[in-house]
Amino acid sequence: MRLRKIFFVLVAIAALASCKSQYEILLNSNDADVKYEAAFDYFNNGKFSKAASIFESLSVLTDGTERDDTVRYYWGLSNYKFRDYYTAETNFDQFIQRYPRSPFTSEARFLRLDCLYRQTLRYELDQTPTYTAINAISEYVIEFPSTTHMQECNDMLRELNERLDRKAYEGAKLYYRMEDYLASRVAFRNVLKEDADNIYREDILYYIAMSSYKYAHQSVPAKQKERYLSFVDDYLNFIGEIPESHYRRELDSFYHKAQRALGRQTVDAGDDDMTAKDFAKERRKLLREEKKADKQ
Repeated sequence: MRLRKIFFVLVAIAALASCKSQYEILLNSNDADVKYEAAFDYFNNGKFSKAASIFESLSVLTDGTERDDTVRYYWGLSNYKFRDYYTAETNFDQFIQRYPRSPFTSEARFLRLDCLYRQTLRYELDQTPTYTAINAISEYVIEFPSTTHMQECNDMLRELNERLDRKAYEGAKLYYRMEDYLASRVAFRNVLKEDADNIYREDILYYIAMSSYKYAHQSVPAKQKERYLSFVDDYLNFIGEIPESHYRRELDSFYHKAQRALGRQTVDAGDDDMTAKDFAKERRKLLREEKKADKQ
């Protein structure tokens, strides 16, 4: 019984060795027809790494022939399906340059973009690949406005831009967490200066106001007045733009505290019926006080 088991193990090892040597023979063969058929057999059976290697070696034999664009396209597609997106992107880029009129070119263009998209990194890491992908996809949708992949391209662009928005937002928020409120306010304002449509705009405006308040609250008495005035300005900006925000109640509370610290009685900006005219009046008053503070 033991000898029989050993026999089957040896047979299995021999079979594996045979398979490996057969693949190596195919890889080194100069028979283009045999390699072509074998490459597609591997591809159709989901063995994409082996298919890619055979298509790569086959490309030397098919160079200049009518099969060459098929071989080179499937070389890239094999790497793509094997999730080697860096190599696949190179394959597709070279293919597009070499065969701009091939039946495969349209799909190769999109797959190259998809490779660039899949090479991007989460927001905490370097976003250079994200910018590269955004530029390539944007150029593609402008050049090919009738592409059947328009929805996919728009989805990729939206996700990549949202990733950049989050990176900018989280980067500024780090200063707030470190309790460096002056740097926090500057950083958040710069985020909106560079991208007014940042998807975190409401949160950013909130943190700008909160940074102003906390910076004023922690300041020496001689500096508090002008800094509370900055908070009031940020507060009015916020509720003027997003009056129904879920941050409204909290900011209203700090607004009243700032007003008491300033010794001022003014329009209750926390009231729901405060009008645009009231905001304008409050802003003019604020500007007059800031100018007066500057002269002093």
